Amino acid sequence: MIKLAPSILSADFSKLGEQIKILENSKADFIHIDVMDGNFVPNISFGFPIIKSIRKYTKKTFDVHLMIENPSRYIEEFVKCGADIITIHYETDKHIDRTINYIKSFGIKAAVALNPGTPVMCIKDILGLVDMVLIMTVNPGYGGQKFIDYSLDKIREVKELSKNMNKDILIEADGGIGAGNIKNVVEAGANVVVAGSAVFKDNAIEENINLLKGSIN
Repeated sequence: MIKLAPSILSADFSKLGEQIKILENSKADFIHIDVMDGNFVPNISFGFPIIKSIRKYTKKTFDVHLMIENPSRYIEEFVKCGADIITIHYETDKHIDRTINYIKSFGIKAAVALNPGTPVMCIKDILGLVDMVLIMTVNPGYGGQKFIDYSLDKIREVKELSKNMNKDILIEADGGIGAGNIKNVVEAGANVVVAGSAVFKDNAIEENINLLKGSIN
């Protein structure tokens, strides 16, 4: 079963609690939470207080994507806020093996993300350690960007490597994904799909989720 992870970066923040409740009652599997620091990416999103405040509205898996420098400094705090999966970028951590093990020491899942220009082979040695690989299908920092076509090859590469190294790994794709290309992403090998604008557009969250889920399952 392919999992859908709506990104609340595209939510209406004046109605965030209400929209989280809608996600809770929908067919969404994860709630994707993009944390940006204005350093690693040219944008600032939200941090601990917002994540902690919305945790009470849903039992869905919190898929926390850290687009921040030196993420190891903040892992424990994100765990306390309710993260179920923490994703760190390969590009942001000099001691990524250590940080992945640190995340897992809290009893939650650990994931590694790759920017479009970062080769998959950079994470070959830790594929057996992580629970999920996130392939960025846009350059991180903003919602609503155009899907990068060559990212499909990267998804295929992770899928192929995982056959012998970690056959149960989750492969997540994030950026520019909607009803028009979600099937291609899944066919390439992704089993977790992040969608932001495609879920929250037109204030029709449940209908959009049903459309996306219907395209892949």
